[in-house]
Amino acid sequence: MSRYTALPMARTRRALALLGTVALAAACTATEDPPGSAPATTAPATASASAPPTDPPSPSASTPVTIPTSAFVELPAELRKSPRRTTPVEEALPKLCGNEFGTGGRQVTASAAMTVTYQKAGEPASNVPQGMIHQTIFTFDGDGASGYLGRLRTGVQACPSYDQSGNRVTVKSQALPGVGDEAVLLTRTWPETSLNGERTGGTASSQIAVARVDSTVTVFDDQGWEGTSGNPAILDRVVRDGVRAIDAWQG
Repeated sequence: MSRYTALPMARTRRALALLGTVALAAACTATEDPPGSAPATTAPATASASAPPTDPPSPSASTPVTIPTSAFVELPAELRKSPRRTTPVEEALPKLCGNEFGTGGRQVTASAAMTVTYQKAGEPASNVPQGMIHQTIFTFDGDGASGYLGRLRTGVQACPSYDQSGNRVTVKSQALPGVGDEAVLLTRTWPETSLNGERTGGTASSQIAVARVDSTVTVFDDQGWEGTSGNPAILDRVVRDGVRAIDAWQG
């Protein structure tokens, strides 16, 4: 004879009904959200307050902007040593005493950079380039573009000279009239050296131009080939052509 006594049929039915009710309630609780509720999301990560000041400005996610290649200047064929190419912004921006050109801040909505390599008109293709010009474009929300120019002027005034590769570089700033809504031209001058690093007794120079076109700022950094002087006439042409390209992009 079995040791186990079967439960009465009525109690068995009640137990099974109770278990079914509990299981159904649990299933509803695990799979259904309250009406109108949003799925859970992870809180966005925030940048550390101790980030170094030399970091490039972070584009704002509020107003996404795409800067097309057509917004950048292209050299005419007689001056073009090689086609323009994309360049990281942090490499294209010039550096003087510190981070004068990287202070776009939170109002930056987009940034991009390209580089053109130029030659003297009529030179044979076998000659080395005369120099290259890095162009950076920033777009801003609100009054961010004019604020950028203001901070840049203040930073340059505080940097009349700086050391670079053992040479003292002096910096002079002046307004650049007739270019965009406002523009500034910086001239850097340093002792000229030969290819083997010996001073020649002369001086070398190159220029940086910064122009604002409405809510956009563009920075042009002219660098002579292998530390030689840049070409002011070519830079002036590139700056004015570059502003017209931005005007055409903005419509």
